[in-house]
Amino acid sequence: MGAMNTLRENTGVILWILVLSFGVIWTLQDSEVFDAVNQPSQNVATVNGQAISNQEFQNAVQQQRRRVQQQMDGQITAQMEEKIRQQAYNQLINSQLLEMEMQRLGISVTDAEVEQMVFGENPHPVIRQQFADSSGQINYQQLQSMAQNPQAEAQWIQLEQFLREQRRQQKMTSLVQSTVFVSDKDIERYHWRQNVQANVEYTALRYASVPSDSISVSESDLRDYYDNNRDDFQREKTVSLNYVSLPKTPTAEDSAAVVNDLEGLRESFANAEDDSLFLAENASARSYSADYQTPDQMPSAVAQAVYESPEPGRMAGPVFGDGQAHLVKIRDVEPAGETFVRARHILLESEQEAPELADRLASLRDSIASGTVPFARAARHHSDGPSASDGGALGWFGRGQMADAFEEAAFNAAPGDLVGPVRSEFGYHLIQVQNRTNQAAQIADLAFQVTPSRATLTDKENTLDDLAFYASEDGNFQEEAQRRDLSVEQVQAEATQSTIPGLGQGPALTNFLESAEEGDISEVIELDDRFVVAKATSVQPEGYRSFEEVKAEIRPQVELQKKKEIQLRRMRQALNQTDFQDLPQALGTELRTQSGVTFSTESAPGIGRDPTFAGTVFGLDEGEQSGVVDGENAAFVVRVTDLQEPSALTDAERQKIRQTLLQQRRRQVSSQWIAALKEDARIEDNRGQFQ
Repeated sequence: MGAMNTLRENTGVILWILVLSFGVIWTLQDSEVFDAVNQPSQNVATVNGQAISNQEFQNAVQQQRRRVQQQMDGQITAQMEEKIRQQAYNQLINSQLLEMEMQRLGISVTDAEVEQMVFGENPHPVIRQQFADSSGQINYQQLQSMAQNPQAEAQWIQLEQFLREQRRQQKMTSLVQSTVFVSDKDIERYHWRQNVQANVEYTALRYASVPSDSISVSESDLRDYYDNNRDDFQREKTVSLNYVSLPKTPTAEDSAAVVNDLEGLRESFANAEDDSLFLAENASARSYSADYQTPDQMPSAVAQAVYESPEPGRMAGPVFGDGQAHLVKIRDVEPAGETFVRARHILLESEQEAPELADRLASLRDSIASGTVPFARAARHHSDGPSASDGGALGWFGRGQMADAFEEAAFNAAPGDLVGPVRSEFGYHLIQVQNRTNQAAQIADLAFQVTPSRATLTDKENTLDDLAFYASEDGNFQEEAQRRDLSVEQVQAEATQSTIPGLGQGPALTNFLESAEEGDISEVIELDDRFVVAKATSVQPEGYRSFEEVKAEIRPQVELQKKKEIQLRRMRQALNQTDFQDLPQALGTELRTQSGVTFSTESAPGIGRDPTFAGTVFGLDEGEQSGVVDGENAAFVVRVTDLQEPSALTDAERQKIRQTLLQQRRRQVSSQWIAALKEDARIEDNRGQFQ
């Protein structure tokens, strides 16, 4: 059975091998794999007593990993690897359950059926893809020749096995989905829900408009709410963690190694005649473009290096930017047709005229001009702008990108000039122009990612591994971390929580939370961007949060409930005493209208986001009025003034909807069926023994 599972999982591999004219014999699992199936120590799982070997699991992981690498351009993070392994495991479990069910039902495929899939009028897509001529017709002579070729016997047997299994699974799928039916009424209802529209008028009273000081909430009210809604306060197992994390950032040595690599290529890059080919051959992270770029179109660090001296033939860099190291060849320059400026600034925010801020900037300008204070330091300490942390750097920009007054001052200044104070709608600016150009450059950018080396990652992992070991020995996580100059953070999370604040997500992290007991220390957990070691400082078991614990959370809900009761009572009394048109006047509010309401309408003015609004509207006929509806945010009464029925369906539209509904329901039935098989099955997960 392992071989059949592998074939099913490797449909793409089979197609690829066929493309190679069956030049390579498909690799099946060795008989040793089957021998190992019944060895408990080698089983990654058992399903109803049937084993799935670790070798099968590893094969499935490799197949899944290859698919992901093709989609993700070869980049797989630690968390993605965890997902890949989980997907491979799920596929094997599902395949085992499917095989068992096919055996139970006696689903089989005859030789005649396989022959029809190859030589019949409607051959399998694999046959059509590999043996069709330019007109799309099957070349049966070539097909027959291969079938009778002794040298291709092994490939032919594998092809037959693949087709047989495909047909067998198709029969099983057809059987499962045979109960799916879409009636004409289903189609009409779907079409109506997708296309009906209504124009309405309504009166609403928002609960929040009731003054809070007009209601009182007693301890008894809070207790009653807690007792009546106790399920809302059910708590999963909750773990408080102390943790230490080390980011996967490159060290200075890692950066220097990349620079050395670039420097080693400097001469050959400078002399290269085909820059596009050179970048490709050296796996540059940035591909070649013959376009002329203005400085605002380049990465900031690259633009700064290029426009220090934009001379054709000059090599600029290496410089760092956007997580990459760049060595840039300036191939050519041409007029850009406009001017660009690189500047930095210090902003003191003010919406109004503030002479004291202008005086303060003038004093800073004098200190900078005299050399007493560097501009970058002054920006970091005094600027209110978002660029303060970067020393006020704004990078390169053209006209139309800055506030008018700022732009006028910057573009009229020369490089090195200090300009200001300049007042804009954002406040007062002190501007320093660092460079300007009216040229565009054609460049070749040899860029390498600056990533932590394997040695760097191993060092970080070992550091945390030592922390976990010694903290487990003496039980003092905090002291061991401090001894290593590591910062300890704290977080609380539920065991089933997928994303942990400050850490992110990862199956290994979730597994630790689910199994942790108080005092437990995790192994080193690798996430996409960091390594983590955590200690469970306290564990609250699954149960209900206490009344005292949730009392403060309950009060706003009880207040809202009381406000809701007031507004519903007001509206019901008014509606009993007057008609729909006079209802707004009786309530001291307004009659609102809304056109084009559909089933996807999620909110309405005066009501807010409330799915009950559209639901109420389409439960009414044209001209019909609702009763008082207790919506999520407001009590309302609505009347349909115009119901715009959708146009009649064409045969083509009807068929399209039928196929859409069939596909939806088939997916749902298949998903429910496999879930039911899992629920009834005895599945033993032994993956832990291989970690």
